[in-house]
Amino acid sequence: MTEKSNVRESVVTILEQIEKNQSYSNLLLNNVIKKNQIATKDIGLLTELTYGTLQRKMTLDYYLEPFIKNPKKLENWVKQLLRMTLYQMLYLDKIPDRAAIHEAVEIAKKRGHKGISGMVNGVLRSIQREGIRDMNDIKDEVERLSIETSHPTWLVRRWTEQFGYNKAKEMCEINLTAPMQTARINTNKIDREACIKRLSEEGYQVEESVVVPEAIKCLKGNLAHSESFKEGLITIQDESSMLVAYALGIEQNETILDACAAPGGKSTHIAEKLEETGQVISLDLHEHKVKLINENAARLGLKNIETKAMDSRRVQEAFEGSTFDRILLDAPCSGLGVMRRKPDMKYTKKEEDLDRLQSIQLQLLDSVTPLLKPGGTLVYSTCTIDRSENEEVVTAFLQKHTDFEGDPSVIERMPKAIQPLMSDFQLQIFPQDFGSDGFYIASLRKKV
Repeated sequence: MTEKSNVRESVVTILEQIEKNQSYSNLLLNNVIKKNQIATKDIGLLTELTYGTLQRKMTLDYYLEPFIKNPKKLENWVKQLLRMTLYQMLYLDKIPDRAAIHEAVEIAKKRGHKGISGMVNGVLRSIQREGIRDMNDIKDEVERLSIETSHPTWLVRRWTEQFGYNKAKEMCEINLTAPMQTARINTNKIDREACIKRLSEEGYQVEESVVVPEAIKCLKGNLAHSESFKEGLITIQDESSMLVAYALGIEQNETILDACAAPGGKSTHIAEKLEETGQVISLDLHEHKVKLINENAARLGLKNIETKAMDSRRVQEAFEGSTFDRILLDAPCSGLGVMRRKPDMKYTKKEEDLDRLQSIQLQLLDSVTPLLKPGGTLVYSTCTIDRSENEEVVTAFLQKHTDFEGDPSVIERMPKAIQPLMSDFQLQIFPQDFGSDGFYIASLRKKV
């Protein structure tokens, strides 16, 4: 068997495990690379085939359906093999169809019996000969968009109702593209220009972000492997998530609470903006996640972060009222804004999950608010695109807590490029706005 079929066989195994155990694709990918000793030159193909097949699963199934007689009788690995091979035939130019089909038949022979390899060969050659069916046969536009972009129909319908069909379509389409890695410069140690120069010398291709003044975009290489990362000069973080520290309006010597802080990207940004003054208290529910915050703080040389493992719904047991100048609640959410990074999420989320999360988000807000000083700022943020977890949560909170109000002055604190996207004291970023994660931020003020 060739090295390439070893890669393809590994992809089938990964896809099988994701579907069967709802495992995380990124973790599985790393494990398989180590375990199967995938050559460095083949890691790109392994990643492309895994994520590509996952991203377009519903589309591939739509195309395969007319060619499979008994789909229910098909073993899971055979289904994954057909999807992966069809993905190559439709979306990858560098691999000839005959080579992709040949490799699929070889894997089928190895893993199954003659009947299976014959069926795999027959299905793929029929598609090669007859072509795929037309999406325009699907008359309902929401259903068609769902199959075209491989997003569950309930989600496309929901986004269409909330934001209109065109916005939903743009979002679904960008979700099929790979996200760009971005990083935040630790401005306490180095400025952006000097950091870009260093990374270029290390062989990375990076450029300035046009959105966030201390951010860079990586065009080539993985910055997590750079010397600059090890030395604490940068933090891997999405541009959207960097905006939270701006919304807080941090001033030196303040005490700031980050109530759901792991893995620490926002906490460390807040600590950097305090410029070695004040204190950040970073809480998270899980001990192992708190360890990540500590590791990040140590790597960046930040001494003004104190961590604690606890449920922020019980935060009043640990701190007195009016302790903090500013509070960040980056709430647990459905994560619909980060689907490009986690394509498997599309198929596991359910609509009822969103309603369940809303009650947790409101409980967390109720718990942290007494700890804020009068005149203090509370920032509520999520990495999702859904009104029930964003605007509706904030509206419900303000109706209940009349000692709080929206803070429209947040617009002045935001980077220039973001200001046109603001709506009063709220900001909803869509992935298509500037290629970042989808994200929501609301800035609230406790009345004096």
